[in-house]
Amino acid sequence: MRTVILLLLSNTFMTVAWYGHLKHRDAPIVLTVLVSWLIALPEYALQVPANRLGYGQFTAAQLKIIQEIISISVFVVFSMLYLGEMPSWRSGLAFLLIVGAVALVVADKSPRPSMGADAPSPTVAQGRAR
Repeated sequence: MRTVILLLLSNTFMTVAWYGHLKHRDAPIVLTVLVSWLIALPEYALQVPANRLGYGQFTAAQLKIIQEIISISVFVVFSMLYLGEMPSWRSGLAFLLIVGAVALVVADKSPRPSMGADAPSPTVAQGRAR
């Protein structure tokens, strides 16, 4: 659960950094980039621990897919509340397809990665042996 909360917070910062400036198109682009970088810094400070904590409970692929659904969820809420853009039926359908992808990858019962410092997951180790 901590992983998901950290990913949610992380993606909130990143969405604001990437899209918050769209309401301020008259601001100089250099200033916009600098402010966006400052907003994005907490994103990294949350994303890295989220992945570190989650790896082992989830595979790297599962973490990435979970991160993507959180990212899109945060973006949809942000675009509605901040930008005033309502999603179309096509956007809604695309979102549901991504939810399906999350369900597929999280339900995967493949072996989880080892918690050892440098130990590869069984899948990676099998690939090297071939």
